[in-house]
Amino acid sequence: MSAASSVSFTAGTPETVLPEIPGELAAELSAVEGLPAGERSAAYAAVAAAHPRCLEAWAGLAECARSPIERYAFARVGYHRGLDALRAAGWRGSGFVRWVRPSNRSFLRCLDALRSAAASIGEADEEERCAVFLRQLDPEWPPPGHSG
Repeated sequence: MSAASSVSFTAGTPETVLPEIPGELAAELSAVEGLPAGERSAAYAAVAAAHPRCLEAWAGLAECARSPIERYAFARVGYHRGLDALRAAGWRGSGFVRWVRPSNRSFLRCLDALRSAAASIGEADEEERCAVFLRQLDPEWPPPGHSG
């Protein structure tokens, strides 16, 4: 991912937009999404191994996980990698990171997967923190059609 930043101010509140995924990596991820469900996990793992900063790969791994603990682990890695990416893009710990911006979706998917996984393993405090954080980052959360 590029270190280019895009921070804008909307009614006094900054909005951070993560950089777009480079074309070659986007094509690789598109190919993974086209695989049968049973093959996606290994393919996302290969992408994450080759591109450990790729939030889309971590989100995909979390969503394909076979157990709540795997989901939790993959989502947590994606969440922390996402915080690093947000900081590199100019985010300073507050402000919007909206779903409407396609390049932000992988981070929000990781955070939502962490929320869901925390709930499934009985981490109610973390589930609530993640839910509040999602609404702080995007006051319109959850996006239309979201099943989380």
